[in-house]
Amino acid sequence: MRRLALAAALAVALPLGANAQTALPALQGSPVTAETLVDQAEMIRIADTLDAAVDAKDWALARSLFTDEIDVDFTSLVGGEPATIPADGLIAGWSANLTAEKQSFHLRGNHRITFTGADSAVMLSHGYAWNRMERGALPENGGNPLWEVWGTYVHGFQRVGGAWKINAMTFTATAERGSSFVRNTPGS
Repeated sequence: MRRLALAAALAVALPLGANAQTALPALQGSPVTAETLVDQAEMIRIADTLDAAVDAKDWALARSLFTDEIDVDFTSLVGGEPATIPADGLIAGWSANLTAEKQSFHLRGNHRITFTGADSAVMLSHGYAWNRMERGALPENGGNPLWEVWGTYVHGFQRVGGAWKINAMTFTATAERGSSFVRNTPGS
């Protein structure tokens, strides 16, 4: 049910096949008003905190930003199908891949938030991620220790117990470059 609600919200926020004139309100997000300013600032803080927590490998902090189950779609990077999974599973996957050996840096900007209800919202932003693993520089691993990707994030937010939490996350890659070894190999 939540997947359908998110799909409907995304259809409003990101109309498929729309020309620039039609898509303009969705790209602008909801207006910032005295009533929405704090909520919008909090959602941006949460998304930025997620990036910082992942880069610091603070998995407890990263986990605290999600609802217990989340809709995820990273199919543009890894294939497969979008899924609803426990947030603990997402964090376990990230922590297994981004160990101390693999450095990361995430950066996001151009946040646009569209409220889809009193306690729900969708945030569109642009993102950049950088991964470095020294083993990638070895000739047998391709000779390049870096991998980076650019794309668009869509975060779903739900207010739970008075606090905003991420309940959905989609990343659509628009460009990537660097070592597939670094991208695909978990750190040790």
